Amino acid sequence: MNVVVVESPAKAKTINKYLGAGYKVLASFGHVRDLPAKDGSVLPDQDFEMSWEVDSASQKRIKDIADAVKGSDGLFLATDPDREGEAISWHVLDLLKKRRVLGDKPVKRVVFNAITKKAVLDAMASPRDIDVPLVDAYLARRALDYLVGFNLSPVLWRKLPGARSAGRVQSVALRLVCDRESEIERFVSEEYWNLSALLRTPRGDDFEARLVSADGKRLPPRGIKTGDDANRLKALLDGAAYVVESVEAKPVKRNPGPPFTTSTLQQAASSNLGFNASRTMQVAQKLYEGVDIGGETVGLITYMRTDGVQMAPEAIEAARHAIADQFGERYLPEKARFYSTKAKNAQEAHEAIRPTDFNRSPDKVRRYLDADQARLYEIIWKRGIASQMASAEIERTTVDILADNNGQKAGLRAVGSVIRFDGFLGAYVDSREDADKTEDDEEDGRLPEINAREKLDKRKVDASQHFTEPPPRYSEASLIKKMEELGIGRPSTYAATLTTLRDREYVTIDKRKLVPEAKGRLVTAFLESFFTKYVEYDFTADLEEKLDKISAGELDWKQVLREFWQDFFSQIEDTKELRVTNVLDALNEALAPLVFPKRDDGSDPRICQVCGTGQLSLKLGKYGAFVGCSNYPECNYTRQLSSEGGTEAEANGLNEPKALGNDPHTGEPLTLRSGRFGPYIQRGDGKDAKRASLPKGWKPEDIDYEKALALISLPRDVGKHPETGKMISTGIGRYGPFVLHDGTYANLESVEDVFTIGLNRAVTVLAEKQSKNGANGRTRGTPAALKELGDHPDGGTVTVRDGRYGPYVNWGKVNATLPKGMDPQSVTMEQAIALIVEKGGKASSGKAKPKKAAAKASGDTKKAAPKAKTAVKATAKKTAAPRAKKTGT
Repeated sequence: MNVVVVESPAKAKTINKYLGAGYKVLASFGHVRDLPAKDGSVLPDQDFEMSWEVDSASQKRIKDIADAVKGSDGLFLATDPDREGEAISWHVLDLLKKRRVLGDKPVKRVVFNAITKKAVLDAMASPRDIDVPLVDAYLARRALDYLVGFNLSPVLWRKLPGARSAGRVQSVALRLVCDRESEIERFVSEEYWNLSALLRTPRGDDFEARLVSADGKRLPPRGIKTGDDANRLKALLDGAAYVVESVEAKPVKRNPGPPFTTSTLQQAASSNLGFNASRTMQVAQKLYEGVDIGGETVGLITYMRTDGVQMAPEAIEAARHAIADQFGERYLPEKARFYSTKAKNAQEAHEAIRPTDFNRSPDKVRRYLDADQARLYEIIWKRGIASQMASAEIERTTVDILADNNGQKAGLRAVGSVIRFDGFLGAYVDSREDADKTEDDEEDGRLPEINAREKLDKRKVDASQHFTEPPPRYSEASLIKKMEELGIGRPSTYAATLTTLRDREYVTIDKRKLVPEAKGRLVTAFLESFFTKYVEYDFTADLEEKLDKISAGELDWKQVLREFWQDFFSQIEDTKELRVTNVLDALNEALAPLVFPKRDDGSDPRICQVCGTGQLSLKLGKYGAFVGCSNYPECNYTRQLSSEGGTEAEANGLNEPKALGNDPHTGEPLTLRSGRFGPYIQRGDGKDAKRASLPKGWKPEDIDYEKALALISLPRDVGKHPETGKMISTGIGRYGPFVLHDGTYANLESVEDVFTIGLNRAVTVLAEKQSKNGANGRTRGTPAALKELGDHPDGGTVTVRDGRYGPYVNWGKVNATLPKGMDPQSVTMEQAIALIVEKGGKASSGKAKPKKAAAKASGDTKKAAPKAKTAVKATAKKTAAPRAKKTGT
């Protein structure tokens, strides 16, 4: 018997069926050990010696593997076909060697790009040794991430309270988002005009032509700057005679793009399906590991962490057969298409993401998949098959028209396209991000019959005013695309990096766009001011290139670390001399548009408008940065830093309290104010004044006397309950709007319901809550399962349920909350077990808690950031690993 080690228990079961009784397939559940977050995990002074830690859950898995290996004939390490997979195989082998269970048994590494019987059996027939350069590249990357995360993050904590962490890739990705926000703030909008004429042919067909030249000169894009120029040219066109100068029809071929890589799949899933990067990878992982089709578990796509764009020869041949069968010979090009990537540092040996069987069309497998899986598989199949289809044939017609008004001449142009043969467009149409589109990118309409030298009738002339717009904020898809273009990060890191930025509250997502929070902009400004080199795009890309050279055996990994550490440690040491005033001065300058937004009256935005003499500046407090007056404590003016175009206080004129009227019951004044935590309503003055923060979605400029009075008067009595006679009230609490009766709270759908809900509806809401929580309304019963995942390896059913504080995984007495943003319906057994282990060790059996599971729960089971236990200062002889909740990517 041979032992085979894979990463996922789902894969283990499937692969064991393929290999038969002569093999025992066991799962490592991702990484079996990691660097502990404590002093000495990486020691630069000892040539970067690394100490590894095996958590309790992994100890059991390694023991199971070791016990199986003892009685085996050999060991096959079949972890994923990427750098992380190579590293996991290396870790497993190293631990088995230390247990001395291998003896002279043969050990081989096998890789397969798809979970199909043919792919697995072919891989087992062609084993190899562990790729040492690939492992070296992993070790270098892991050491770099540790050194940056556990040395740079403590500098942030000391010098910039409220900051969470910094990371080698994370911080550069954040800089991209913040730099784009700065571009938007600096942008000055310019006026421009477009002129067009609606014209009619002699055959009575109408079409539109745009003005492209006047006064003998070609007009550049947005070349008409003022209304006066636009009106002058409109008058010329209104009185002009029109004649067709030329008609040119030119055939154009449009070629298909390559199959998906990790980043292009994430971009397409965002554009077409609205998936974020993490959700895309979770769904793709399931398609790769396999789904039950007719009683057999089948892997539907190839490995989804790749930057290669070429398909295997047998896959190309299968795609060509499928094209001929499903679309016809006309759609099959004479020769197969071959692609090469344009991305920096791509690993060309990896295959693109494609279906494992092109005959398995989306229609044939849809009934076996959930909605997300079906939609993602469909675009993977369509993009894969389209990549080998014939080019689309398009006829592009350009019509140039002369407008002559008594010798004053202007040129107009109409452009139209007609698809003569759809080719690959019959299978897949690329959908670009809205951010990438411009006016000139709009699809040209089809033109009627137009002949040269014929006269045209003018129907109407339009002059439309426009204003240039700032560059758009990044979406997840466009940020991934930019990172790939710059060579920052790897395909497997993009989703984790974006998740980290959201979890650290450095960015938020608004209408699918990434908006930097004030906290994120402060961190970026600090790093750009004092660690410039380490957030430069070229430096980060160059480091990625060195890691690739290590994996190719062209560079020594420890030499790369030595060169990095020498400069980096020196920079860390230099920050010890930094005074808080130095930091604040640098941040005030770097973030001037955010900290000191322009005022409508043109006054100096750095002068305090309350006392009139003090200078405003950033201040650092226990909970982060805020803006305060230099005349403190005589002037106690402060305001919160906001991510929306400066500060809420400045933008809404709340530098001074705004009087709204008097409370009719107490006679005390109601005022609208702004504090460090945002705008609020205050009744009265002094320390006994009552205050109420504005609910989410309420804007200061919309607050009037009635709204202020309603808000400050909460809680609101709705009426007495018809059964108990006790009062029902409404209010706004920590978890949002609610209705309350006899100690029982029930959530309301919106803030407006707090002020408008009637007695009947309130009683209904409370009754619905009681039916969920039990007859007395005070204790919750066990919520119904949203999804059953199956049996836990130690016995008992694992389910996903929806609780008071959100969805969670349940196993026996262990309840583990799902990470923020995780879809309850997409949770896999592997992710659930990782969460259960983290929450309660062995549950009822009482195992110790492991130190990693966050990355497993988020869908990437390869890498989990450990939690630090102690805080230790960095020294020249030891690597610092101060207290940290998580490290950056």
